[in-house]
Amino acid sequence: MLLLPLPIPEIDTIKLAQIHIELKAIYRLITFSRKHQADDLLDSILSSTADLKELLSIKNAQMEAQNEEEAQLYVKNLNKALIFVTSEINSNVNFKDQIQLFQLFRLTSPESHELHPNKFRTQLVQIGSYLCPDPKLVPALVNELFHTMSFIKNPIFKAIYFHHELIRIHPFADGNGRTTRIAKNWMLMYDLYPPIFVKDDTEKKEYIQTLSKSFQALDRDPNFWNEHTINFFKQEIHRIYRNTNMMYNKIHQIGHLNNSQADA
Repeated sequence: MLLLPLPIPEIDTIKLAQIHIELKAIYRLITFSRKHQADDLLDSILSSTADLKELLSIKNAQMEAQNEEEAQLYVKNLNKALIFVTSEINSNVNFKDQIQLFQLFRLTSPESHELHPNKFRTQLVQIGSYLCPDPKLVPALVNELFHTMSFIKNPIFKAIYFHHELIRIHPFADGNGRTTRIAKNWMLMYDLYPPIFVKDDTEKKEYIQTLSKSFQALDRDPNFWNEHTINFFKQEIHRIYRNTNMMYNKIHQIGHLNNSQADA
């Protein structure tokens, strides 16, 4: 397996610009708005982030759980992982190395970690029709992935690139999806983007199909970006935009509410 080549092509520049416009609007409200009480703004931002993190845990659990009991356990583990991630971000720590990857693996998939403590998989794994790399190649590929990430400056592209490639490597015996999505969101939230998730069964199907087609195309020609890989990046960018927009709308409503109360 060869990793996706750099540089990353220009992908959905209009949507990326819209995300940054929305985020700047949020920061302007926080910094300059006289219509907003500071406590109201803080409560709203914390509430919006908490809502997104709760949805992130629920939706991630629904991605993989086979029944309600499994889903509840997944949510519990994912919430522990998000508490850890939030604490690290508060300490100005971004996601950047294998030690952190194993920390997330232990938190999101404690049963799998107990069976394979701090170890990559030792068996061949197949995702649909895609055969993941030989287990002997996994340590070197993970090392190369972290090295490659250091050359990607755009935080959004870095997070999506890591997500795509770690799922393609599939380094763990189990829990790869949960671990990867929390790692991606750690990178996004560190740079003040909202966490993202697959929202429903339709989007879940699209997510799985796009990744599968991307992996198959890269198996045939690993040296070029194919339409399916680019589509996966576009879908992830759209999910970031959707949640950025949700945060902005929730925070912006406070100004209108305060204005209405002042005029009454």
